[in-house]
Amino acid sequence: MNVGKTSGWIAIGLAVAALLLAGGFVGSGLAVHRLTVPGAVLGFILFGALPALVLGAIGVYLVVKGKSEAAEAAEAEKLQRLLGMIQSHGQVSLGQVMVELKMTREQITQAIYDLVSLGLFTGYIDWDSMTFYASDAAKVVSNICPNCGGTREFVGKGIVKCPYCGATLFIPPDAPNTRAEPKPPQNSSAPPSKAS
Repeated sequence: MNVGKTSGWIAIGLAVAALLLAGGFVGSGLAVHRLTVPGAVLGFILFGALPALVLGAIGVYLVVKGKSEAAEAAEAEKLQRLLGMIQSHGQVSLGQVMVELKMTREQITQAIYDLVSLGLFTGYIDWDSMTFYASDAAKVVSNICPNCGGTREFVGKGIVKCPYCGATLFIPPDAPNTRAEPKPPQNSSAPPSKAS
């Protein structure tokens, strides 16, 4: 339950109640001729409009803030569920993630990038089989591609693409930068493809 949003709606309800009460009080005072019109207007402004304006502004602020917090919480929950799916199974297909989390491919890719930048995920995605693989950080940061076995020249931080199989490797931010002599996978004599 979003406390900020609930508090906001309560404040808006109180603002409406303040207007109604002040209007009723002023109206009854005018009806029995106990209030003059200028006094009624002043009373309505002081005891109805001003409190309602303050409460309404607070209420709107809390509702907007509550919606923003709810959206952030939902996003964090999706990241947590995505990480849990990949780590608990070791591998998970992109299609399965799209169906279970109701996310587009672009949203999933961005979520993985966010997890990598936070240092919470290491692994790779094989774009041919459209499958995410969780992997030991030591395996991913080595110069040997965990997907095809080809030797990559450079391992940096963040997102690295294998020039041989096109797998996207998600490397933790604290990984060391290393260099090696590039070699295609042993089961393939094809030259490296150009990484986009």
